[in-house]
Amino acid sequence: MLADNQTAGRGQYGSRWYSAPGENLLVSIILYPTWLKLAEQWLLSEAMAVATRDAVTEITALSAAIKWPNDIYLNTRKTGGILIQCGLHSAHWQHAVVGIGLNVNQRYFPAEAPNATSLALACGRSFDRAQVLEHLFEAVEQRYLQLRKGQKALLRQAYRQHLLGFGQRRTFAYPDGRLFEATAVDVSPEGRLLLETSNGLVAFDRKEVVWRFEDTPMDV
Repeated sequence: MLADNQTAGRGQYGSRWYSAPGENLLVSIILYPTWLKLAEQWLLSEAMAVATRDAVTEITALSAAIKWPNDIYLNTRKTGGILIQCGLHSAHWQHAVVGIGLNVNQRYFPAEAPNATSLALACGRSFDRAQVLEHLFEAVEQRYLQLRKGQKALLRQAYRQHLLGFGQRRTFAYPDGRLFEATAVDVSPEGRLLLETSNGLVAFDRKEVVWRFEDTPMDV
């Protein structure tokens, strides 16, 4: 399903998603990963993040990155996001709806989205949305089939290879504003971010930590 506009876009854990009508891509893809164990559902999120990153890199010739858990960044600014809703029945997969929002030609963003960018802003030119969508579908199919073939190690490697700030010492903040230094060293099988801190290895869920980059706080 493809939409030209949305009036109540949302991202992970209640975050808002802003999109100007007719300028971006708002896509919902339904998948049926009935062969994937429920305990491995984070692998689907990794696969979709890598696929979206692949498509953005191919269409722009820029090196896109993934900000944990599954936002897509260009030049340290957010250009895309993914939200996966799982349909389960009796502890088994029924389906998964993968929602992908990608800023393509939007050049102005509201104050509520100070860290947003688009393919057009990053590259200085507009893009044919149909071509971008074609690249996106091809990348999603490739990475989804890779997951179905059991090539999990390759997906994990690709995800970590392109993870923004991975293996680098960074400044983070707790939700109450307290700052601390840490290094992102891994992501758990459940999708928790593993940070090496002065108190040892600590696992964080979404919204439990804020990553500060160039004095601009970015929710993790």
